[in-house]
Amino acid sequence: TPNAWEVSPALRKMLGRIVFFLCLPSVLAAQLCKPNAAEGFKVRLSIKTALGDKAYEWNRNQRFLFQAAIAFAMSHHLDLEFNVSNILVCDETPRVSFWFVVTSPDDPSRLVGKESVELAVRASRGRINNILLLNDATLEFVGVLPTLAAPVKPATPSWLIVFGVVIGIVGAGIVFLLVSTVVQKKRKENEVAEEEDDDEEAQMKRTAGNEGIYNTSFSESDRNTQM
Repeated sequence: TPNAWEVSPALRKMLGRIVFFLCLPSVLAAQLCKPNAAEGFKVRLSIKTALGDKAYEWNRNQRFLFQAAIAFAMSHHLDLEFNVSNILVCDETPRVSFWFVVTSPDDPSRLVGKESVELAVRASRGRINNILLLNDATLEFVGVLPTLAAPVKPATPSWLIVFGVVIGIVGAGIVFLLVSTVVQKKRKENEVAEEEDDDEEAQMKRTAGNEGIYNTSFSESDRNTQM
């Protein structure tokens, strides 16, 4: 009689396929995610620097949190459904650095382009930082530019500032013209007054000269009369 524990060839073949498919993700991850991968990114975390005595230990739970944050960023950016299984992490070091790549939700053997991953990370950088209690300085995506600070909006609208500057320039021009007109008018009045003073002085000199001339004919007639 056949052994009850003997596995039939068909069942053995089916079990082999199950084991193969179970191991396939690990095999793909090892092939797709590796240091300096063309579509990969290196990440450095400075947890101790960021949190000091409250620093947490980097473990598989924290790694899962990171993968979930990246999956959210990819889903939000590409409007596709990414899962944690699409975020492959490899080459982890004790000083908390690692590489990661992102696989396509439709084809786990195909990687998402590096540019798309970078744009997704930049778009959700604040959310990723907050999830891990870090910031741009302590959560570094090597090769990805840090998040730009939001521009500060002035309390006064820009158009009002421009309007004020224009009005100020116009007002200064009007004041300059008025002052120039008054100064020129005053200068002309002073010149006229000086000319009148010069004329009066010249006339007085001429009058004084005329009064000092001796009339010789009148003197001779007076002398003859007296004789």
